[in-house]
Amino acid sequence: MKADGSDPTASAPFAARISVEQVEEGLDLAPRFDADGLIPCITTDAGTGDVLMLGYMNGEALRQTIATGEAHYWSRSRRCLWRKGATSGLVQAVVEMRIDDDQDAVWLRVRVAGSGAGCHVGYRSCFYRSIESGGPSGEPARLVFTEPRKTFDPKDVYGDAPNPTQL
Repeated sequence: MKADGSDPTASAPFAARISVEQVEEGLDLAPRFDADGLIPCITTDAGTGDVLMLGYMNGEALRQTIATGEAHYWSRSRRCLWRKGATSGLVQAVVEMRIDDDQDAVWLRVRVAGSGAGCHVGYRSCFYRSIESGGPSGEPARLVFTEPRKTFDPKDVYGDAPNPTQL
C-alpha cells in the first residue's frame, strides 16, 4: 500500500523493473517510487525553461498525467490526488514529460493557463526567493525575493481553503 492506498506498479502503463539495462537503456516505463509510494517531479515552463515547482507523484498521479496531458500530483499535506489548476484554473498542460536515467524522478515541461503562475502563494514560480550567501558566520541565512510581485491574489482564488504549507 502506498500514499493513495494502492500499489503504484499494479497496472499499466508501468513495467516491472527487470534489469539495469532495461531501466537505463530500454523503452519500458518502469518508475521507481520511494518508500512512501512517491516519485519527485520537477516542473518547468515550456516557453522560458524557468522552474515552476517541485511536486510529488504517486502511481495514480503519474498515470493520470500520462492519460490526460495535464499535470497531476500527490499532495503530501492534504494526502490526496491533486490536478494542478482544479481550483485555481491554472492548469498545467504537459508539453513534454521526461524521466531520468534510473527512472526515479520526473520532469514536466508545461504551459500554464491563466496568469501562468505555478505557485499557490501567487508567484509565477514556487522558487520566488533566492538564498543569500556569504553572510556573517553564525547568523541565519537570509532570503531575497527574485520575483517583484505576485501574479494573482491567493485569497481571490482559494478563498478560505486551508493553506497546504505545513509548519
